[in-house]
Formats: sequence, structure tokens, C-alpha cells
Amino acid sequence: MADNDAKPMTGSDIETPPADTSFRPAEPLKNAGVEFSADTVGDATGTTGGTASAGTTLREGAGKLGSQATDRLRAYAADGQARAGDALGQIVQMLNDAAGQVDDKLGAQYGDYARQAAGTVNGFADTIRNKDVDELFNDVRTMISKSPAIAIGAAAALGFVVARIAQSGIEAERAPAGNNRA
Repeated sequence: MADNDAKPMTGSDIETPPADTSFRPAEPLKNAGVEFSADTVGDATGTTGGTASAGTTLREGAGKLGSQATDRLRAYAADGQARAGDALGQIVQMLNDAAGQVDDKLGAQYGDYARQAAGTVNGFADTIRNKDVDELFNDVRTMISKSPAIAIGAAAALGFVVARIAQSGIEAERAPAGNNRA
């Protein structure tokens, strides 16, 4: 049998520690000069103050998150405000263009209706463009508090329109390339 073959372990294979080694258990922490209390436990910054400083740290963190969320909401609202103003401006242009065609086909009286609608939409677009985001939010809050039924109806109508647009986009993706519906 070769030396590198596995052999059963015997008592002589186990080494024993030197005779002068003794086991000494560690002292309990209460006798080691270390004290623990709520007042001396440090927070994440290394300062002491216990639960009071932890609460302060949490409040400051929540305040920062709230501030960041508000800033992002304002940025999104300002972007939406600019887009809405541009979209309404395009609608005004379309209504004015259509008014000329309505004059030719149905008469000037009906073309004037289209122009009045364009003027109303243009006034609304100017209001959206010229007001601060906070003013717009306050206007919406006031409108909702004065007539909640109209606000709910407008939200439902807007939701329906968005759902139809999303559904038509999904249907267009599923339709075969050569099969376009009109």
C-alpha cells in the first residue's frame, strides 16, 4: 500500500495541547467597565442621544424625501403644463383652419361657431401657460370643492378617453402589418 492511500485514524494522529495551556472564560460585560443605557447608545452619526436623535434623524430623512418628491412633482407638473399649452395651441390652430372650410361648406354662421370655440380654447391655453403650477392646483381644488359632481364626471370622461387611446394602441400592435382598419 502506498503512503498516500487513506488510512484509518488512530489515537496517535490527534495532537494534544501543551499542558500549561489553561482555559480562562471572559469576564461578564457588567464587570468589564462597559455600560449600556438608552442615553449612551450612539446613532448612525456617532453621536449619543439614543432614541431622541434617532427620531430626529428619521424626521429629517422623511422631510428630505418629502421635499424631493414635491420638487419632482412640481417639475412633472410644469412639464405637463407646457405640453398641455402646446397641445391646446395646436387644437386652436386646427379649429381656425376648420372654420374656413366650414364657412365654404355650411356658411359663415357655422364658421363663427368654430372661431368662438377656438377663442375659448385659446383663452384656456393662455390661462394654463401664464399661471404658476401652484395657482393651477389651487384652481382645481376650488373647482372640485364647488362642484364635485362635475369633477368626478370629467375624471371619468378623461379616464374613458385614455383607456380608448391605450386600447386602440394595443389593437394596432396586435393587428397584422397588411391589415389596417380605418
